[in-house]
Amino acid sequence: MTTLDPEKQKQAKQYARLRRRLWLVDNLFSMFYILAWLFFGWAAALRNWLATFTSNDWLLVALFVAVFGGIYFVLNLPLGYYSGFILPHRFDQSNQALKDWIIDQLKGLAIGVPLGLILLELLYLALRITGNLWWLWTAAGMLVFTVLISNLAPVLIMPLFNKFVPLGVEHKELEERLINLAKRANTKVKGVFKFDMSKRTKSANAALTGLGNTRRIILGDTIINEFSADEIETVLAHELGHHIHRDIPLLITFGAFITIVGLYLASIGMNWAVNYFGFSSISDPAAFPALGMILGAFGLITMPLENAVSRWRENMADDYALESTGNNEAFVSAFTRLANQNLGEIDPEKWVILMFYSHPPLGERIEKGKSFTAT
Repeated sequence: MTTLDPEKQKQAKQYARLRRRLWLVDNLFSMFYILAWLFFGWAAALRNWLATFTSNDWLLVALFVAVFGGIYFVLNLPLGYYSGFILPHRFDQSNQALKDWIIDQLKGLAIGVPLGLILLELLYLALRITGNLWWLWTAAGMLVFTVLISNLAPVLIMPLFNKFVPLGVEHKELEERLINLAKRANTKVKGVFKFDMSKRTKSANAALTGLGNTRRIILGDTIINEFSADEIETVLAHELGHHIHRDIPLLITFGAFITIVGLYLASIGMNWAVNYFGFSSISDPAAFPALGMILGAFGLITMPLENAVSRWRENMADDYALESTGNNEAFVSAFTRLANQNLGEIDPEKWVILMFYSHPPLGERIEKGKSFTAT
């Protein structure tokens, strides 16, 4: 059985500590950036300047967000470069060349900017025409978008970043084993696919992605190369546990509830911001930084709650993995290997778990496997 590497755990603690500090720096920078635009009057000044070129509401929103977001992106790029490229290489977690990292950033922008702009334009349309109920219409739109992107991402977005191929003859036995596992869980899948995870990272992962006719099993080549068939089976059994417990619709519903509450509170906050900063209305593009600040603060406040709900469902999925496979040795070995390979910290402080962990700590999961007795 795989054992924990003490040296890897030392690195994992240091790696996790540095990432938390970078998270804090990133959030503080975002907060001060937004506050500067509001209190120094830059947002209103930019809106007034742009209004000299166009009176079209749609174009005004697009131009304001392009300038506001573009400046933020450029100023934040060094931090993103350090956290996304330098730090993973420092801890031997990345295989990616700088050129490929830059290409990934450009791909992300090419996808994220149009999607984000469409969502923002629809948000501002709701702000302009639905009055005080804009928050409810926006929440409904976000729910539809979440379901659509969950369904389409495996076939439209994910292939832009990785190459997905069927497991093929070389891994035929593993494919049949995983398909049978899915059948026992009454889960229909479109196949088992391998993707080239190793071109970016040394970390290992597997997942059940998509909804309905796009649902499929995907395995990183790092997990196929480093894990035994028993270990891969127990990792996938955990993913199938989410299907058995209907976690996807449950978490989408919970997320929709959080979104409704957040947007309702944002509507109250925006009414205050309009009066305090002298914006023309809640649909004034100059008020966009205020909306970002309000929603960002709400996200930070609710993050522990969302993580607690996620850990609850992840615990249930672990229970299913153990019960469905009856192989606690493979379960323990798989998560021990993940701790070593992914530099996963097994015993973080309680406040760290509360604030940041959407999954139970690896140490708890390993102990769960050790104490499991098949019935």
